[in-house]
Amino acid sequence: MSILELVRKARAAGDFSILSQGIPYMRTLAMQVHEANGVLTIELEATRMHTGNPWLPALHGGVIGGLLETAAIVQLAHDQDTDNLPKPINVTIDYLRSGRIEPTRARARVTKLGRRVANVQASCWQQDSDKPIATLVGHFLMS
Repeated sequence: MSILELVRKARAAGDFSILSQGIPYMRTLAMQVHEANGVLTIELEATRMHTGNPWLPALHGGVIGGLLETAAIVQLAHDQDTDNLPKPINVTIDYLRSGRIEPTRARARVTKLGRRVANVQASCWQQDSDKPIATLVGHFLMS
């Protein structure tokens, strides 16, 4: 099944957790989509595979960045009227503190959804959503 068909299926079912198993990147990194009261949360079940600094140990920055970007794209797919996935134009990530090897969650908020470009903010945290380990600001091309 193509990603376009997968997004159509998720939209029709009203269940974006379908993307967790259908998108290879999400499946490989063990990311799950959860929805409660219309709010999407992407959860990463962090394992040793996700380690960037084995001496701390800490999550790899690329895994954190991938989680944030995935949260932004899934939120845009959820909020838009078409089935296409948006494409990143530019993404800025601020790493605020080390992420431990433990469950990590991310949420995104669409701040502007235009015809061609969308602006998104996202943050990820581990135990307390008020203490993010990283944030993202991104601009995405809407197809």
